[in-house]
Amino acid sequence: MTDSTAPHILVIDDDPSIRDLVAEYLGKNELRVTTAASGRDLFALVDREAIDLVLLDLKLPGEDGMALARQLRERATVPIVLLTGRDEEADRVMGLELGADDYVTKPFSPRELLARVRAVLRRYRVQATLPERDASRRAFRFAGWELNLRTRRLVAPDGEAVELSNGEFSLLNALCRAPQRVLTRDQLLSMSRLHEAEVYDRTVDVQVRRLRMKVEADPAHPLLIVTERGAGYRLACDVETLY
Repeated sequence: MTDSTAPHILVIDDDPSIRDLVAEYLGKNELRVTTAASGRDLFALVDREAIDLVLLDLKLPGEDGMALARQLRERATVPIVLLTGRDEEADRVMGLELGADDYVTKPFSPRELLARVRAVLRRYRVQATLPERDASRRAFRFAGWELNLRTRRLVAPDGEAVELSNGEFSLLNALCRAPQRVLTRDQLLSMSRLHEAEVYDRTVDVQVRRLRMKVEADPAHPLLIVTERGAGYRLACDVETLY
């Protein structure tokens, strides 16, 4: 049985034989796999599940795979690997320009597919903790709130400034960098570098509780920073990044 904390791969392909092949092979290699046959399923699953990477077939019957890739990139930071035909170079180029992270041509070797998926997941894990990646970002906007990364200032929907401690700012910054994705406590510690914050406020749970007091209408029943029981925390809203 695959570990529930393993990376979660979503495979969108109308061919059941390909879905089964990919699910079986990736599942044997310590990855969780969910499969679906349409773009409608794609967005329903991305909205509901914590997906670490999407494998998307560009030639879904009756659907524009390129438009699906564009919409997915606009609404989520999840990595995208395209499945294309050998003679679709223009589609591959356009897909990469739209923000896809890689592509695999059909028919493909399951071993090559696994290698490409792992490579993209590694890049995202590294990029999530690189300070220079944050340097170009100016602010995050979410649910009417704005977090200015340069001034370290949080502004409420009504325009009022809300003071944040160093630990609270670091944690909120980390959550905004991965909206709609479940982050474990260890991931949040690494991404927010809370061990460098106030010594007496090291734990993620303490910072989450304090943040909820400031951004939730009802901290006892949070709607923004939600707990995923047994897994970690998730910022349950879309985030706009300002550069």
